[in-house]
Amino acid sequence: MFILKRQDVEISTIDHPKRDQQVPILNYQGQTFRLISVFKASQEEEAKSLWRDLTDNKGKACVLLEEPERFSIWGKIRLDQLGSDTGSHSNISVFIQASILLLQAVYMDIEDFLGTRQAALFEKEMVETLQKWQFPQVSSPEGVKYLLEVDPLTTPVPNWQEYHVITLLQDLHRLGKAYFGNTNFAHSVADKLQDMPEGERSLFISWLNQSPLSKLWH
Repeated sequence: MFILKRQDVEISTIDHPKRDQQVPILNYQGQTFRLISVFKASQEEEAKSLWRDLTDNKGKACVLLEEPERFSIWGKIRLDQLGSDTGSHSNISVFIQASILLLQAVYMDIEDFLGTRQAALFEKEMVETLQKWQFPQVSSPEGVKYLLEVDPLTTPVPNWQEYHVITLLQDLHRLGKAYFGNTNFAHSVADKLQDMPEGERSLFISWLNQSPLSKLWH
């Protein structure tokens, strides 16, 4: 659809009708969009590539917002759809569980193959990522340590939204590629999620394949 500048649009937050959290909403010419994905200013090509893929190949109505510090992609939605979209409470909990398991898998691989010093650096960079994007409940060194150690299948997960999961997995892929020098760690996602019940694992994989992450994790 469009590439817009910050002054072209109005961004606000609304209360989610079914969950105790706020959802960022972009308004443009009477149309409403919700946040799908966020990129750093240096990732302009990645942002435009994903935006074109979503609009041209997947037929989604999306806008690309260009700001000084970042690029963000927003998908068109009717506000009455918020309560029934893919971020339904049970689904989003599964996505959060899976993303934490993938984070732990990458961390353990770094520790096993590259050593504890590299693992500590990775942990520090994850803190910076979660602080930059203001992740609820875990934007601290203690929060990241908790994520790396917790069993997300038996413990309440953080109160994130779908775009938090997407942002986490985007940055996790970027960091993993930098540490390992390749993207092999992002293959065979299902194998890394063996501890999840089969139905929930399938739900996550299905969502992943339809999400902006499909080219990164598979």
